[in-house]
Amino acid sequence: MEKALFEFMFSTGCRIGEIVSLEKNCINWSDRSAIVRGKGDKEREVYFNIRCDIWLKRYIDSRKDKDTAIIVTERYPHRMSIAQMRYVIKRISSRAGINKEIHPHQLRHSYATHLLNNGAPLEVIQSLMGHEKSETTRIYAQLSGRLRKEFYQKYF
Repeated sequence: MEKALFEFMFSTGCRIGEIVSLEKNCINWSDRSAIVRGKGDKEREVYFNIRCDIWLKRYIDSRKDKDTAIIVTERYPHRMSIAQMRYVIKRISSRAGINKEIHPHQLRHSYATHLLNNGAPLEVIQSLMGHEKSETTRIYAQLSGRLRKEFYQKYF
């Protein structure tokens, strides 16, 4: 469950609330995408990578419950709450030896930065993240020092 949750959060850039409310039937396995309901009750399509696909399928196949939620609690399976998901992410980061407070929203920042550092245009990142304003996306997507220097050398 932890690997499925972590991979889904990082490879889709979803908000924690979007994952909490996600149903299994909203997953399109053939094109590795999902329809999530974001802020303002707006739907958008998000995409996930092959590693996420593998862990998510393993997790769902291992479950014995009939709950429609994509992620459920381990004991007495039912839809996991936002607080429970936050706890799972903290547990993962603690085991990984990360010595600072990790929040699920940081995975969303990492998603945007990863896309930007790999050359994705800001407008594409904005659309993938479900932002109405490009200013919001700019807050998330911070260029790394290495990439900024490369762009400087390329364009100046």
